[in-house]
Amino acid sequence: MSSVLAGVLQLLALMGALALVHVPAGNYMARVYSSKKHLRVERWVYRVIGADPDAEMAWPAYLRGVLAFSVAGVVFLYLLQRLQGVLPGSLGFSSVNPAQSFNTAVSFVTNTNWQSYYGEQTMGHVVQTAGLAVQNFVSAAVGIAVAVALVRGFARSRTGELGNFWSDLVRGTLRILVPMAAVAAVVLVACGAIQNFSGIHEVGQFMGGSQQWNGGAVASQEAIKELGTNGGGYFNANSAHPFENPSPFTNLFEIFLILVIPFSLTRTFGVMAGSVRQGYAILATMVTIWLGFTLLMMWTEFAHHGPALQAAGGAMEGKEVRFGVGGSSIFAVATTLTSTGAVDSFHSSFTGLGGGITMLSMMLGEIAPGGTGSGLYGILIMAVIAVFIAGLTVGRTPEYLGKKIGGREMKLAACYILVTPALVLVFTASSMALPTPPHSMLNSGAHGFSEVLYAFTSAANNNGSAFAGLNANTDWFNTMTGLAMLFGRFLPMVFVLALAGSLAEQKPVPVTAGTLRTEKPLFTGLLVGAILIITGLTYFPALALGPLAEGLA
Repeated sequence: MSSVLAGVLQLLALMGALALVHVPAGNYMARVYSSKKHLRVERWVYRVIGADPDAEMAWPAYLRGVLAFSVAGVVFLYLLQRLQGVLPGSLGFSSVNPAQSFNTAVSFVTNTNWQSYYGEQTMGHVVQTAGLAVQNFVSAAVGIAVAVALVRGFARSRTGELGNFWSDLVRGTLRILVPMAAVAAVVLVACGAIQNFSGIHEVGQFMGGSQQWNGGAVASQEAIKELGTNGGGYFNANSAHPFENPSPFTNLFEIFLILVIPFSLTRTFGVMAGSVRQGYAILATMVTIWLGFTLLMMWTEFAHHGPALQAAGGAMEGKEVRFGVGGSSIFAVATTLTSTGAVDSFHSSFTGLGGGITMLSMMLGEIAPGGTGSGLYGILIMAVIAVFIAGLTVGRTPEYLGKKIGGREMKLAACYILVTPALVLVFTASSMALPTPPHSMLNSGAHGFSEVLYAFTSAANNNGSAFAGLNANTDWFNTMTGLAMLFGRFLPMVFVLALAGSLAEQKPVPVTAGTLRTEKPLFTGLLVGAILIITGLTYFPALALGPLAEGLA
C-alpha cells in the first residue's frame, strides 16, 4: 500500500468515526446543559464552593464567574509549581522559577498549554496530576460554558439571563469530560500508553551514556489533553513520544478525540437553538475548511521535490516513521485548526508551505472546528459578521436566528475578531525589533521570522503548539507569551458574553420572504468566504515575510 493511499484511508476512517458519534454526542451535550436536575455529586460541589446552581446570571455576572474561577486557577497552579521542591512525589525536581511558573499557570488555565519546559525534567507527579491535569478538565469546561451561554443568547428572548456559570462548569466537567476521558484513557492504556507513578529509571546506553525516563499518569492526562483540546504533553516530545502515542491506531484515535467535541457541539447548538438545520450549516462550514486544509497539507507534504523526499516517500524530516506523512499531516491540521497544540511531528520541519498551513489554521481563529467551546462561539461570531455583510449587499437589516444584528452587536463582533490579530502582530513586531529576543531564534531569515510569528500566533489563539526552533524559555518570551495567552483567552470572552446578553434581551424577529436563509448552502459558502477573506487580509503581509517567502524561495 502506498503512503498516499494509507493517508487517505486514515482520513476516511476518521471522518466515518466522527459522523457516527455526531448526533448522539451532540444530543447528549444539549440534554446536559438543558437539564434542571442536579446529580448528588454536583450538589456536594455546589455546597463546597457556595454556589446556587439555579440562580440565573446576566452576562456581567457570568463573566465575573469565569474570571474569578480562572484567576483562582492561575494563583493555585503558580503556587503549586513554586512549592514543588517541598511536595511529595516531586521526583527530586526543584521548584519552577517565577517567570516559567507564571507562563505555565497562565498557559494551562487559558486552555493553551504552551510549554517552555521539558515535562519529564521539570514537573513531578503532584504538579502534573493535581495541577496540570485538573486544569485540562476545567479550562475546557469553561470554554464550553461560554459557548453554551452564547447559544442561550440566540435561543432566549426578552431576558438578559444566560444560565448559571457554576452549574455549566460543573456539568461540563462531571457529565461530559470526566466520563469521556476515562473511557479514552482505558483505550490508550490497552494500546500501550503508560499509566503509573513510578520514579526515574536509567535505561540502556546511548552515545556512551545512559538514558533516564520517568513514568507518570500519562494515559489519563493524554486522554483529556486531546479531548479538551488542551495539548500539553507529559513529555517534551508530546504526542511524538511512544509513551504518549505508541502506534498508528492511537495516533488516529487521538485525532478523533481532538475533533469529537468541537464537531459535535454544532449539533448541540442546533438542538438548543431550536433548529437542527442551523447546526448542520455551521458543521458544513467547519468540515469544508478542515477537509480543505487537510488535503492541502497532505499534498504539500507528499509532493516529491528532490531525490531525498522521493526516497523517503514525502517530507519525512521531523516526522515519526510509525505515523508517516499522512498521519502526521492529519494530526498537524487537526491540532492547529483546534486550540489543541499537541504535536506528533515537528512543524518547523514541515515544508515551507506546510508550515504556513499550520499557522494559517490558527490565524483563522481556530474555528474549524476549533477548541472545546471556543470553536463554536468563534464561528458563531463569524456567522454574525457574514449575515451583516449579506445584509449590506441587499440593503436589509441583517438577522440571524431571529435576532437583529444592529450596531451594538456588530461592534462587539468586530472587537472579537480584531483582538487576536492585534496581539499576534504587535508582540511579533516587538520581538523582532528589540535586540535580545531574536537571539532565541534557531534560524535566520524567513524561517526564523516564522518561528517568532508562530509562537505568538499559537499563544494568542490559545493553541500551544510550537515551531520547535525557538528557545521560548527566556524572561521575555515567558512573560510576553503569558500576556498574549491571557488577553487572547479572556478579552474575546468579554465580547462573546456581552453579545450573548444583547441578543438575549431582544424579542424575536418574524421570518419574512426577505430573510436570509442561514441554513442553506448559500450561507455556508458565504461564511467560508468571509472567514478566508478576513483572515487573508489581516495576516497576508506577515505570512508573506515568513512561510510564503520560504515556500516560494
